[in-house]
Amino acid sequence: MNSLLFKNGALLDPLQTELLTGYEVLVEGGTIKEVSDRPIKSANARVVDLGGKTIMPGLIDLHVHVVAVQFDLAGQVRLPNVFVTLKAVPIMQGMLRRGFTTVRDAGGAGFALKEAVSNGLAQGPRLFVSGRAISQTGGHGDPRARSDFLDSDAPCACCVRVGALGRVVDGVDALRAAVRQEFQMGADQIKIMASGGVASPTDPIGALGYSEDELRAVVVEARARGTYVMAHAYTAESIQRAVRCGVRTIEHGNLIDDPTAALMAKHGAYVIPTLIAFEALHHEGEKYGLSATSAAKIDTVRSAGLRSLEVYKRAGVKMGFGSDLLGEGHRLQSDEFLVRAQVLTNAEIIASATTIGAEVLGMTGKLGRLEAGAFADILVVDGNPFKDLSCLTEQGKHIRAVIKEGQLEFGDLN
Repeated sequence: MNSLLFKNGALLDPLQTELLTGYEVLVEGGTIKEVSDRPIKSANARVVDLGGKTIMPGLIDLHVHVVAVQFDLAGQVRLPNVFVTLKAVPIMQGMLRRGFTTVRDAGGAGFALKEAVSNGLAQGPRLFVSGRAISQTGGHGDPRARSDFLDSDAPCACCVRVGALGRVVDGVDALRAAVRQEFQMGADQIKIMASGGVASPTDPIGALGYSEDELRAVVVEARARGTYVMAHAYTAESIQRAVRCGVRTIEHGNLIDDPTAALMAKHGAYVIPTLIAFEALHHEGEKYGLSATSAAKIDTVRSAGLRSLEVYKRAGVKMGFGSDLLGEGHRLQSDEFLVRAQVLTNAEIIASATTIGAEVLGMTGKLGRLEAGAFADILVVDGNPFKDLSCLTEQGKHIRAVIKEGQLEFGDLN
């Protein structure tokens, strides 16, 4: 069993607001054996002298699309499956290099990709997958352009390609069957589209996704499997409907208001803002193939992003870390830290990418903190993230080592 004993570092505990000195961390195999403010003795462990660097838990991104290999999602559906799969591999590697040892895929990635990473066939973060996101006809997950008619007897092209992030399903019974199919295929949680969106061609942002009966049916099926539903939603009305129907996490949530945030807090719902996504779409979307229709919708939600953080904070809604980037935009993942820093404290932002992420995933005690019994997901960082979040940016430039389950993935321990 490989053992590592980290000494002479500054421990970042997300439950604190300052680094802790004098702590040592013992790793055995893939888990943390001991964390102590007294010297730890181990006969077999390799001693790693951190030289005063920060040792902290691996980061968690709760909203990624590892198979979103280009901005033009509708065009991506037509790409050969092997192209999309191979292009996803460096995207996952990039996430891990930036220190994200765990990510929740919000539509597209399935069991096979998750297993490929778990078994070492591909390098990347630990994946919690949603399978294909579920959308009503003409909703955010329906990539089809407008046409004279839709042939109801024809197979839906968005259901048979690796590059399709979603599937189109209508009606309570069909939704129940679709959710069961996604679980059978290995989904960890279910993603639905509860409002219109930016990157979809035929739905206004203010459109409501699904009836309340349909929303409840999806939630009931997820709860029957001991898991939950995450919902794409922008407007206050769409968020209210989703939360009342039992949705656990709201994705984006830019157009929130105070009463709706209070409702979320009452129900214990989480929000996963993804502000960097709108910066990327605004500055680079058209350059990399985003449709003119989608580009025109961006500013509606982009301008409300920072204000939404203030509303959620005021109401006490827990905010997880999300990025939701596409294609070339994946490189901007860590810039979400800097965008949020305009409103939130560094400690609040770090918690969003560690302890709150672990809560959402049902992995408290295993992820998000360096504590006995947790997975040995560890970052060694030059700098103090509590003081300056930029040490977590620049593609991992200041992250000297990335360790996932006790294995060194990037950097060195010398």
